[in-house]
Amino acid sequence: MGASKREKMAAGEWYVCIDPELDALRTAAQEAVFEHNSLPPRQRGNIGPALRQLFAAVGENARVEAPFYCPYGFNISLGDGVFINAGSVILDTAPVRIGAGTLLGPAVQIYCAEHHKDAGKRRAGLEIARAVTIGEGVWIGGGAIILGGVTIGDEAIVGAGAVVTKDVPAGVTVVGNPARVVRG
Repeated sequence: MGASKREKMAAGEWYVCIDPELDALRTAAQEAVFEHNSLPPRQRGNIGPALRQLFAAVGENARVEAPFYCPYGFNISLGDGVFINAGSVILDTAPVRIGAGTLLGPAVQIYCAEHHKDAGKRRAGLEIARAVTIGEGVWIGGGAIILGGVTIGDEAIVGAGAVVTKDVPAGVTVVGNPARVVRG
């Protein structure tokens, strides 16, 4: 018997996300996200209890503002002092690691899921999951989009609205679509 769709997703292989096991995991995440987004701020604290439990790791004083969305949650790791501003979305079909002291502006989008380029395979629902790693002390401006497979080095800056399609070296600033280095 072949690998399950969840195993294929975790291995970075092509898979179809319509699957009872993946549906159940998404439902658990939806409930945790709903709780996080619905709790009054004083009850929610830095991260709603169910969402905190769902995440792979949550560092000290990490904070996720509401509203927030993720389909699975168990692939998200936040370092100490990470701040994720309101309206952010992390499509965590693959691991997303955000290093200590990193700040995400409002409406930042991180997309690990990539659909097949072949139209027939795309219609069949094939997608692949690519991890995202964001270093320590990074600043990502509001509305930026980070695509799967990208690594952003320590202390880099991603300008507001940038679309990051390739790795970003440590200590540089990138802007635009596609993002390009403007200074090191």
